[in-house]
Amino acid sequence: MRRSIALSAIVAALTVAAASVSPAAASPRPVRGSYGLTVEIVSVNGSGCPRGTVMASVREKMDAFVVGYSEFMAQAGGSSKPVDSRKLCQVALKLGGVPKGFTFAISRTDHYGFASLEEDATATYRTSTYFSGQPTRVEIEHALSGPYDRPWQFTDLTLPDQLVFKPCDADPNFNINSEVRVYEGSDPSKVSFLAVGEEAQPTYRLTLKTCP
Repeated sequence: MRRSIALSAIVAALTVAAASVSPAAASPRPVRGSYGLTVEIVSVNGSGCPRGTVMASVREKMDAFVVGYSEFMAQAGGSSKPVDSRKLCQVALKLGGVPKGFTFAISRTDHYGFASLEEDATATYRTSTYFSGQPTRVEIEHALSGPYDRPWQFTDLTLPDQLVFKPCDADPNFNINSEVRVYEGSDPSKVSFLAVGEEAQPTYRLTLKTCP
C-alpha cells in the first residue's frame, strides 16, 4: 500500500500520520509544523542566470524551498539586441532531509516576477521540472500581454494522481529548466521586459509518500 501525505505532517509523529491516512487512496493532507528539509545548488547554466545570480533556500516551515534569480530577465524593443528577447536558465538541486522510508514530489509551485510590457507586446514564461534519469517532466507555460506594468504571480497545483515522485531507490538531482521570452510591441522604439524572482522568489512545496 502507498500513502501520500504532506511533508510537514511528518513532524508531529510518523506513526500517527501514517495511521490517519486511508489505505485506499488518500490525497496529500497538509499539517503545520517544521521539518528538516535541505536544499543545495549542484549546478547552474544558461544565458539568463550567470554564475552567482541564483540562490536556493528552505522556507521557515521547511516543507518548501525557494529558488531566487537576480538577473533572470528578457527584453525586446528599444536598443535591445535579438539575443536579449529570450533567456534560459537550468538549475540542478540536491534535496535532502526526507525521512527514511519516504519519497517526495512537488505538489505546488508559486512563480513570481515583474513585467513591463508596452502596447501589443507579449511575454511567455515556461518551466520544466524533472528528476535526473527520469522520463516524466512537469511542464508549464504562462503568458502576459501589454499594456502591463506590475508584479505577476502564477500558481500551479499538481493533482494527486499526477504527482511525479523521486525514485525510492535512487538519489537523483531535481532539475528546473526555465525560459523567458518577450516580443516587442507595436512601437519598436519602446522597451518591454519580463523578470523572474526579483523581490519574491519561486516557491516549490513538497508532498511525501511512503516507499513500497
